[in-house]
Amino acid sequence: MKPTHGRIVHRTRSVRPVRSKGPLVYTLHVQKNNGAPPSQIFVQGTVACGNDNGFAFILLFTVECSDNLYTQRSGTISSADYPNSYPKSSDCLYRIELEEGFVVNLQFDDSFDIEDHPEVSCPYDYLKIKAGKKEFGPTCGDKSPGRIETGSNSVQILFHSDGSGENGGWKLSYTVTGVSCPDLQEPSNGKIEPSQTKYTFKDQAVITCNPGYRVLKDNVEMDSFQIECRKDGTWSNQVPRCQIVDCKLPKELENGFMTFSTSENTTTYQSSITYSCREPYYIMTPNITAVYFCKENGEWINSETGTKLPVCEPVCGKPIRQLPGIVKRIIGGRNAEPGFFPWQALIVVEDMSRVPEDKWFGSGALLSDYWVLTAAHVLKSQRRDNTVIPVSKEHVTVYLGLHDVRNKTDAISRTIDKIILHEDFDPKIYNHDIALVKLKEKVTMNQYILPVCLPELDHELQGPQHNTLGLVAGWGISNPNITVDEVISSGMRTLSDVLQYVKLPVVLHAECKASYESRSGNYSVTENMFCAGFYEGGKDTCLGDSGAAFVIQDTDTKRWVAQGLVSWGGPEECGSKQVYGVYTKVSNYVNWLDNQIYT
Repeated sequence: MKPTHGRIVHRTRSVRPVRSKGPLVYTLHVQKNNGAPPSQIFVQGTVACGNDNGFAFILLFTVECSDNLYTQRSGTISSADYPNSYPKSSDCLYRIELEEGFVVNLQFDDSFDIEDHPEVSCPYDYLKIKAGKKEFGPTCGDKSPGRIETGSNSVQILFHSDGSGENGGWKLSYTVTGVSCPDLQEPSNGKIEPSQTKYTFKDQAVITCNPGYRVLKDNVEMDSFQIECRKDGTWSNQVPRCQIVDCKLPKELENGFMTFSTSENTTTYQSSITYSCREPYYIMTPNITAVYFCKENGEWINSETGTKLPVCEPVCGKPIRQLPGIVKRIIGGRNAEPGFFPWQALIVVEDMSRVPEDKWFGSGALLSDYWVLTAAHVLKSQRRDNTVIPVSKEHVTVYLGLHDVRNKTDAISRTIDKIILHEDFDPKIYNHDIALVKLKEKVTMNQYILPVCLPELDHELQGPQHNTLGLVAGWGISNPNITVDEVISSGMRTLSDVLQYVKLPVVLHAECKASYESRSGNYSVTENMFCAGFYEGGKDTCLGDSGAAFVIQDTDTKRWVAQGLVSWGGPEECGSKQVYGVYTKVSNYVNWLDNQIYT
């Protein structure tokens, strides 16, 4: 507050000023020369007194209060000293300034007392309100204006009082409301929070969708979207819609297929698909109910495996065409039907380092879509220094699905990615005569191409038992010095153009060991080998090709298990009496095979 003007109200040689203790109010007692009682002058501000030629000057100031600015969204304003009498000769300006978009509402207290005149409208003291282009007042008297909705964010309240009167003044409280925005309509399958009957300036609304739906704004999916009521009474954006979650087409299952739950093949929320493997060639691992549901997060979920898909593993040891029961001996071997031995592989090697021959072949057994099992001696490079290293993989081709060498239409060929010989293979006695071949490209299973099983169950891991009958297949190949073209052509020098097989009994290890130890030469039947054949001999004893699998059917599971690999035989003519075929004992190498394949 500051003084704006003043006037001399009295001049005397005897002045006794007395200052009151009330805030901003001064009482001056002036003794007149004629001895009249002193008069009282009320001023607000500062009284300036000074001597000028022995006289005291007393200045009465008119009070102006114009620095009252209110920016909060609510508050109270009153005349000075309310509810006591307000000061005289005052001009007070109160300003309420809020951000554009808000409107100020005033609420005057019922206790309202401003000096008025019975005939003239507010000639002395008055209250004026200006709000934007609107004006309210002047107002005086003892009737409260009550509630005034200004409709503006900027309000000026001017209060004027003259130099007389004793009135109690006024008090008001103000609140702020925002400019209203249009009502919001919840989107279908969605909601708006907070839910209000009225939204005003700066109110925010968040749109979310029910489970299985997502907010779609400008073709972009999102979890939620926020809009705000603006100062001009419009929303910052339109309410977006809720779109049902689409999990899109699920991943393909290799060697399997999917079935949709609806004829339209829908992929949206709560749709389901069922995965299946191509039976009877593949089986699902793990063995689950492979139903996947489209969930609210947009992913296909299975209750057991989550988002992870099962795997369709090749079915091992289960030919589509059942092998004849092992009941009696087959004299001289028998022609196999196509698909009897779907694991049978023909391995063709062209190795210029081989001495004395540079082309040869053997057999193997398919274990999976990438791996073929065979004997190490089939893939050992025959160098002059007799070192144990594999032939170059570029020199090896594997044929699968081959039945009649004169008809290659159902057969496939694969080049090689890796050859693994057993690190302890001894080429002198053929101990540890086992090897693996990894194909460069996987094979797809069908009725003519399926893997054989490895020993897995406890009784299988004990190896083949005495007198157990097993099967071994081959083309009875007799001349290794042939070209690759001859191997896969009708001119192949074999005992048979068609794959043949024989049934052979497992021989007691001691009997086989004794049989070979009785012969001249360095023969060693180790614990990593077993023998099969007939005591009296017969040409069918040595029909199998090198590396071919000796398979035994498990009595419980009916799977065909590779228990042996054709490895070696004695020096006598094939089929001689007490000349047994010697096989690598596969059950001794299950851990080694697992380590090579899965690590």
